[in-house]
Amino acid sequence: MASRSHRRRPSKRRSVLVSAVGVAAVGLLLSLVMVLRPDGEPDTVQSAADPSAGHRSSATPSAPARKPAPKQKPKAKGQPKQSKASPTPTTTTPSARPSPTSAPRSSPRPASGTAPLAGRIQPQVTYKGVATHYDAADGDGACLYGPSPDLMVAAMNHTDYETSKACGAHILVRAANGASVTVRVTNECPLPCAPGQLDLSKEAFAKLAGLSAGRIPITWSLLSPSTSDTVSIRYKTGSSSHWCGIQALGHRNPLARLEVKTGSGWSRLTRTEYNYFLSPGGTGCGGALRLTDIYGEQLTVDGIAIRPDAVQPTRVQFARH
Repeated sequence: MASRSHRRRPSKRRSVLVSAVGVAAVGLLLSLVMVLRPDGEPDTVQSAADPSAGHRSSATPSAPARKPAPKQKPKAKGQPKQSKASPTPTTTTPSARPSPTSAPRSSPRPASGTAPLAGRIQPQVTYKGVATHYDAADGDGACLYGPSPDLMVAAMNHTDYETSKACGAHILVRAANGASVTVRVTNECPLPCAPGQLDLSKEAFAKLAGLSAGRIPITWSLLSPSTSDTVSIRYKTGSSSHWCGIQALGHRNPLARLEVKTGSGWSRLTRTEYNYFLSPGGTGCGGALRLTDIYGEQLTVDGIAIRPDAVQPTRVQFARH
């Protein structure tokens, strides 16, 4: 009978030790290989840097991620889009700013500054309308000028009469047949006379067409006529140093303002529909006057006494335009 071996079986502790020694030896060997490589760089690093490598470690990115470019702030609703062809400059000089555009008007207007005080009737503008006729008698009318030296007169429609601002205006009227006549506004044509309409004296209408036509299409424009006459001044009936109404007659261009001299300067009087300028408290009555036409020209008149209903001539006249 075989005897039992007294040799002890290797313990588990010795096996673990042997395994650890083996792993350490292999690690040392690998370290020596990496140190002795010509480029001195481990294979794992080369593999990460090599673009031809088929696999990259997710723990070691090839390059740091970039910040995304900031997105443009969305435009507010209703904000105009910027033109791509003309980007907004970073600096803007006052000369580069566009001039403001004025709002469109219902009728054409002349260049700015031509007649800064003109109302509805502007110079250098041709208006369209119709002409009718009436019996002008002696040529007097709502403007209260009195009898006219001739009967080439007209009544301006209520809208363009503009609280007597059209009084004394010289108008060139043309018919479709080519005939024309020059008239002076001495009256108002009340509603339903339409804007653009002129009610001519029969004598003036006959220069354009037969009276039987009754109503014809026309064009008309403002004139600044040649004249040797000077402006005259008249005080209204009942005028005194306590109240007065003042009227200008014979002015070449439409009158925009009438002012009286006071201790503190010039005081503008209110214009009436019957073409007088009133001073209810008598301020300036009998003193110096200043007349301004629609072009802005000013004439100063002295020495006009308060003589109601008397036409007193002056030595001044507005320039021709």
